[in-house]
Amino acid sequence: MKSFKKISLKHSRTQSLPFSNLNHSVAVRSSPEEDIQNHTATHPSRQPIHHANEIALLVSNSTNPKQLCQVFGHVIRSHFIELHPASFHYNNISRTYGRFEKYAESVHVYVMMCRAGLTPDQFSLPIVLKAASQSLDFDLARQVHGIAVKFGLETDMYCESGLISVYCKAGEFGDARNLFVNNSDRKLGSWNAIVGGLSQGGRAKDAIQMFVEMTKSGFMPDDVTMVSVTSACGNLGDLNLAQQLHKFVFQIKDLVKTDLLMMNSLVDMYGKCGRMDLARVVFGEMEEKNVSSWTSLIVGYSTHGHVSDALECFQRMTEAGIRPNHVTFVGVLSACVHGGLVQQGKHYFDIMMKIYGIRPSLPHYGCMVDLLGRAGLLGEARSMVEQMPMKANVVIWGSLMGACEKHGDVQMGEWVSTHLVELESDNDGVFVALSNIYASHCMWEEVERMREIMKQRKLAKIPAYSLPDGS
Repeated sequence: MKSFKKISLKHSRTQSLPFSNLNHSVAVRSSPEEDIQNHTATHPSRQPIHHANEIALLVSNSTNPKQLCQVFGHVIRSHFIELHPASFHYNNISRTYGRFEKYAESVHVYVMMCRAGLTPDQFSLPIVLKAASQSLDFDLARQVHGIAVKFGLETDMYCESGLISVYCKAGEFGDARNLFVNNSDRKLGSWNAIVGGLSQGGRAKDAIQMFVEMTKSGFMPDDVTMVSVTSACGNLGDLNLAQQLHKFVFQIKDLVKTDLLMMNSLVDMYGKCGRMDLARVVFGEMEEKNVSSWTSLIVGYSTHGHVSDALECFQRMTEAGIRPNHVTFVGVLSACVHGGLVQQGKHYFDIMMKIYGIRPSLPHYGCMVDLLGRAGLLGEARSMVEQMPMKANVVIWGSLMGACEKHGDVQMGEWVSTHLVELESDNDGVFVALSNIYASHCMWEEVERMREIMKQRKLAKIPAYSLPDGS
């Protein structure tokens, strides 16, 4: 998740906007002028910069943030937005910035609209809420909630859905539920927001229960509902419920088109439930398949140790012309870990960067460190950790510690233990694993020292608990 500078709407009057110097910067650039000249050449009878529909079109058709910034700068310089004050233009620009994941800019456009004296409408606030949600700025979300109450928009379906979603993402499930319960005129969008928010927030049982209440209330679920519910079911691993939901999907097929996203969710659900045979059946019946379809199947096979099936699916996927994404490679590398396929793992890690241009993230590095560690290539595993562009997390250090214990590497184990203690000072598994490494080399004085450290820290070994042993 990209970092996001928090923007307080309370102090918006004293904040400088990123567009304050745009008039000067746009004046020396030719591309906005060229765009407008080209537009004028195509429609010589029109004045593009003074026509509201053409302004909206220029904004919506922007293909990158730089182009949008230039168009917006020209709009400001021409005073169009001052001469034609309407929330629609601000909303359109703010929404487009959000589409490019420029959430700070999206919020700043909203602030500019408020400064211009325009009242936010039911389209303005959901845009800001989405920006707050994606950038994890939950203080901003609460301020927007206050604005929604002030202008009587709290129960608007889009505003309410946005607030429920952002509160669930923040872990404030009580606030989300209160919003939902206090609205006596609930629409399907409100139900979808609470079911989806609970599902994505790790409250799978609550999401299923809310879905049951929804059907009892007479609402017919749509594809959005079913995607959230099947995801929750997969997280529960409840096969019986999964099969009931599968039947339910086809019962509503005539009323609601069963789309690609829903079918992908069924593949994912069966994969999480451990029924790869059923996942494969659903996958085979799909007329259209995208990267998520293949990735769900690959990850499912990988999770349950079907190494050859996972790698075969990856090969078929690339042969079909489907470009893998970062999640696909997590599944492929995980399969290599399960199969102990070091050379194949190195190959996939290499092509992920060189052929597909995907920058490795923590899960990819974690798979490689685990793969190398299990194979006893501790030196290579250490080099990978040291060369990572981000800090290793507990999972990576834990897998490396398990490899040190498995292969009895004292020096490496001591190095890893210092990092693990920094991250989890109360985890006695670190000292237990290091003690086992010392014991494998008959270093009894060091074993006793570990015991003394554990006593001093008032740590007690948890029965039947240890770090991963790399087996």
